[in-house]
Amino acid sequence: MAYKKELWGNMPDGREVYLYTLVNRNGVSASFTNLGAVWVNMNVPDRDGNVVDVVLGFDSADEYLINPPHFGAPIGRNANRIAGAKFTINGKDYKLEPNNGPNNLHSGPDLYQSRLWDSEAEENDLGTSVSFSLFSPDGDQGFPGNANITITYTLTPDNSLDISYHMICDADTVANFTNHSYFNLDGHDGKDTLKQRVWIDADTYTRADEGSIPTGEFTPVKGTPMDFTVMKPIEQDIHEDYEALVFGGGYDHNWVLNHPQGEVSLCAASESDKTGIRMEVYTDLPGIQFYTANFLKNMTGKGGAVYEKRCCYCFETQYYPDSVNKPEFQSPVLKAGEEYKTTTIYKFSNIK
Repeated sequence: MAYKKELWGNMPDGREVYLYTLVNRNGVSASFTNLGAVWVNMNVPDRDGNVVDVVLGFDSADEYLINPPHFGAPIGRNANRIAGAKFTINGKDYKLEPNNGPNNLHSGPDLYQSRLWDSEAEENDLGTSVSFSLFSPDGDQGFPGNANITITYTLTPDNSLDISYHMICDADTVANFTNHSYFNLDGHDGKDTLKQRVWIDADTYTRADEGSIPTGEFTPVKGTPMDFTVMKPIEQDIHEDYEALVFGGGYDHNWVLNHPQGEVSLCAASESDKTGIRMEVYTDLPGIQFYTANFLKNMTGKGGAVYEKRCCYCFETQYYPDSVNKPEFQSPVLKAGEEYKTTTIYKFSNIK
């Protein structure tokens, strides 16, 4: 196990941006930058031993300063949407900026992905890690409390990328982080993922309105295009005339995971027949947003590749969207002085 740190550019104010590359004993490598604590590359072997970069992104720090699709970005303090861009904690109302119609999406617009994080790499029992830390002051993005945030990426000997999130705050606040990497197991420049197969361990999903705000209903997937309890090609049902698919322009919903609360367990997987690469997703969080890049269009990425609609997909582990406003959902509110700790793992292998 090893890592490399290299100067990758500069912030507009001159501060240095670094790229960290972790390498395991199998030759698998993953790269991250202290600009936004973003996941930049994931190089894994296909069935023939050829190295394939399976995450979309950019070639330079300058491009990540903009990054409208949130390629590889950790999203916080709250991932996904908050209805009406407002919420109440302890009887006090908090207002965020509407940036997705009347709602707030991914805590924007002052995103963590555009900030320079403190960083440190190390060897440990799990493998090679790089940790990124950020101080988020009271009122940042509209959220209460002074928060200390750390995100640690660990590349393990079994070709897994382990993402650990930690936050502690001096006031009750929202803590709901995810990673917004876009995957294509044919390679980041693979054009189309519709023939790739997906499995999600969820018997229900959170029904949502036209603005992608959950109604509070848990809708069974059985007999609908939302059923991924048996692995199937993405293209199989994506064009069906079904409310969720019409509203989302494809898959862009939260699935209610079956696993026991708080246990890190297998919750989703995808496979490519073209490369023979399989990816498994493990988490201890209650939900996962499966998004088929329905709104990605004509985006120039790594190596000049052009990223288009449905050329990739996201598996965003999370508390359910708008859970801060839905008492029937598991709460994302972190109590003052308590620790927010959660883990998501992306494990790469080849189809047997």
